Amino acid sequence: MSQQAIRRARRTAAQGGAWWKGVLVSIGVTVAAVALFAILIGLTDVSDGVIRIVNQLIKLTAIFAGVRAAVPRGDENGIRRGVVIGLVYMGLGVLIYALLTQQKMTALGYAIDLMMGVAAGGLSGMILGGMRGK
Repeated sequence: MSQQAIRRARRTAAQGGAWWKGVLVSIGVTVAAVALFAILIGLTDVSDGVIRIVNQLIKLTAIFAGVRAAVPRGDENGIRRGVVIGLVYMGLGVLIYALLTQQKMTALGYAIDLMMGVAAGGLSGMILGGMRGK
């Protein structure tokens, strides 16, 4: 095996687990943002509509932060990694929401959440992967 092939194999193996790093960063951003938002809700009178909007913004921000942590500039696999991060993050979020709240969303509601994660992750990966490397 040539030296170049060995380096490529090592680089690919190292990047293979990068999406886990992205998912963990997304979860950390979510926990911090939800805690801060909960404090804000406790101090003020926030309507349900505002809570729903802020929750969606928290999810989108968390996905972007996770993709940013896992996708280096100029990465040709940015879209793929972003899609995986968004799907795994939203899948875990939907599962945890269903288990903790015992509320049933419709199948369409679950699908919309998952697709939002895929779209946000893919878009973030496309943007970050398309940037020039440092």
